Amino acid sequence: MLLMIKRKRDKVRNRFILSPSFIDEAVPELESLAKPGWFINNPSLPNGDRQFRMSAIHKIIADFVSETVCENERPVSIAGDCCTAIGVLAGLQRAGIDPNLIWFDAHGDFNTWETTPSGFLGGMPLAMIVGKGEQTMPEAVGLRTLPESQVILTDARDLDSGERELITESKVIHINKSETLLENPLPDGPIYVHFDTDVVSLRESPAQNYPAKGGPSSAVIKYIFSKLAQSGQVIAVSLSSWNPKLDKDNKSEKVSMSLLQTLVGHV
Repeated sequence: MLLMIKRKRDKVRNRFILSPSFIDEAVPELESLAKPGWFINNPSLPNGDRQFRMSAIHKIIADFVSETVCENERPVSIAGDCCTAIGVLAGLQRAGIDPNLIWFDAHGDFNTWETTPSGFLGGMPLAMIVGKGEQTMPEAVGLRTLPESQVILTDARDLDSGERELITESKVIHINKSETLLENPLPDGPIYVHFDTDVVSLRESPAQNYPAKGGPSSAVIKYIFSKLAQSGQVIAVSLSSWNPKLDKDNKSEKVSMSLLQTLVGHV
């Protein structure tokens, strides 16, 4: 699979899955992003707690990703929260891919129930992926723990104190400023890129549920994404979206989708 992408990087076919939800709540405004051929992941969610309901969404993503990779195509997942990355990674593993993960985010998403000040599940998925804290959602999709050394967390400028300690103690590679990501060689092998749009400076992408001051410009992220695209190593991409209800001028959507296009070639 990786060799195919390197040889034919300009011909890689993307397959898109759009999950118009935030945690377990519908965000129908996101459906306007869909283009012909996109799969809309909008199941009727079962009764139960939030993690049980979210896992219904993640299972469909995992199936989609696995099928897409097995057909020598690249899955691109767009959703309203970062927890859907659990489904993407599970699908890659099911297809026999053991990727390195580059996680672009203004936040660490590395909280557990012991460290979180808010109890927000959307602040926990990266910790879950590497086997820390709650494992209900990873187990629901058959996710195997990803070694911390295969994770690069870039920016994460807004960290809770306990979360910061967990990251410091871990083997996760935390790059404080996105612009320094390319100062060292990329890891060998396939790369899965997760892009939370709140990583971009609020001046350019302000419609965020959890805004964080500072951050790289879209030009910096565009440069990084272009280099990642040129590497031929990007096997899958997921995007955690802006809040469309706050995006009155579509500024955040335009910036974010333009960056996604830089990374995957076409949207």
